[in-house]
Amino acid sequence: MGTDGPGAILVGIDGSTSSLRAAAYAVGLARRQRCRLIAVYVRANPPTLLPLADAGGCAAVTAIDAQDAVEKELRSTFDAYLPQLGVTAELVVRTGEPFAELTAAACEAHADAVIVGRSASLLHRITGSLPIKLVRCGKWPVTVVP
Repeated sequence: MGTDGPGAILVGIDGSTSSLRAAAYAVGLARRQRCRLIAVYVRANPPTLLPLADAGGCAAVTAIDAQDAVEKELRSTFDAYLPQLGVTAELVVRTGEPFAELTAAACEAHADAVIVGRSASLLHRITGSLPIKLVRCGKWPVTVVP
């Protein structure tokens, strides 16, 4: 017989306030449900035209340094706090387009639920945000945390 409740919860984090709220919600849910938590941080590829506009390479280095700092902070937070809470969690770092990478990670982990933070970008209200794309995908229950 199977178990009641999810076996794995996937949460997308990017260091923004709403994604950290989503991570806190996911940690609490994973702790209460006694399931594993997979946190996915997707590093963005540098824009393809950036090297043409930035001859010195400063902008690309700055973007990479910022992503490294976010990843380092997320890893230290995971290592410091999650063992105390009794949550089995792993941080997965991927590079690419967030929707494609979160979808692939959820399939690979056999996630039963996906949790993400609400997009703060005004442009996403017009073009479609990551949470909307995940909901429309229809493969998992998606919780969007404000």
